[in-house]
Amino acid sequence: MADEELKPNPSEAVTQEAQLAAENMAAGKEEAPNIDFDADYAAAQQMSVSDIDRTEAGAQAAEEATAPQFEVSQQQESKTEAPATGNPDDYKQMAQESAAAAEPVSEVSDDLLKKALDLGKAGNS
Repeated sequence: MADEELKPNPSEAVTQEAQLAAENMAAGKEEAPNIDFDADYAAAQQMSVSDIDRTEAGAQAAEEATAPQFEVSQQQESKTEAPATGNPDDYKQMAQESAAAAEPVSEVSDDLLKKALDLGKAGNS
C-alpha cells in the first residue's frame, strides 16, 4: 500500500475549488497526486513526538506532569463474622424484625388518595 493514485470525483467535492480541481484531474488537464501512505504515516509518527520527549529531561517532565497529586490510602480488609448460636429463637426474632421493616410506614386512605388527585389537577396550586 505504498503508492496510490488519487481518483477524484467532481460530484463528491465539497467546495467549488475542489470540484474544479477534480474536473481538471478527470479531464487530464491537471495531474492527480500520488499518495504514499507509508511515508506519510512515518512522517506523522516523527512529528507526533517532540524533541524534548526524546531526552531524559522530557521523560522527567512527563513523569512530574502525570504524578498523582494526592496520596491514595490503601484499602483495609475487614472481617465480619456472625457466629452460629444454634438457637432457632434468634432466627425467628430476626425474621420478625425483617417482616416489620417491610410493612408500609403509613396507610393510604380513600380520603388521602382523593386529596392527592384533587391537588394534582390543573389549576390547583
